[in-house]
Amino acid sequence: MKKRNVMFGTLFLVMMGMMGFTSCDSGFNGEEDVAPVSAADEAVTTDTSTATCISGLPMEELSDSEVIGITYMREEEKLARDVYVYLYDKWGIRTFDNISKAEQAHMNAVLLLIDRYELTDPVGDNDYGVFTNDDLQELYDQLTADGSVSEIEALKVGALIEEVDINDLDEELESYIDNQDITKVYNNLRAGSEAHLRAFVWNLKVRGVEYSPVILTQEEYEEIINKD
Repeated sequence: MKKRNVMFGTLFLVMMGMMGFTSCDSGFNGEEDVAPVSAADEAVTTDTSTATCISGLPMEELSDSEVIGITYMREEEKLARDVYVYLYDKWGIRTFDNISKAEQAHMNAVLLLIDRYELTDPVGDNDYGVFTNDDLQELYDQLTADGSVSEIEALKVGALIEEVDINDLDEELESYIDNQDITKVYNNLRAGSEAHLRAFVWNLKVRGVEYSPVILTQEEYEEIINKD
């Protein structure tokens, strides 16, 4: 999983460069801090479905890459949840509160895989903002600092986190994963991340900011944003 270290380096450069630059309903309803409801609900519903159907899929032998990926994804979803909780406390933008709850559902979905295959959970009893993975700990510290600058920067942090999640899930699915149950969970996580990205982009738009993709290609980004 060498690509993860490369991604961290890229993401830190991206965050430094961003500093100082300032199925979802796209209509503005007069409350600028309210994301389209489906942005959070879609992910929660998706993961509830995952929990009920995963037991019907076969348990297959795990490769080393799959073990590493599951462990990493559990903490990556925690990173998103914890950053959003922090930014909600900082700015009171309800989108962060809504999506942090969906990220908890994502964490729970990955925990299903950890428990199913009797892997060690890297989250354990760690509190909010505390990570076993040193790179994720450093990234959390960087993202919360950047998101503390302004509401706009906070929403950009949210959009960037979702871009990274989508990109990482795509690489896992394309390069490392062949087990049916892992594939099911990761595809559902990806659907949730797409909904979250749309919500953050929507919130930026109603504040007069046009978001440009940082990690995804323009084509990938537009396909996600323009989904019904």
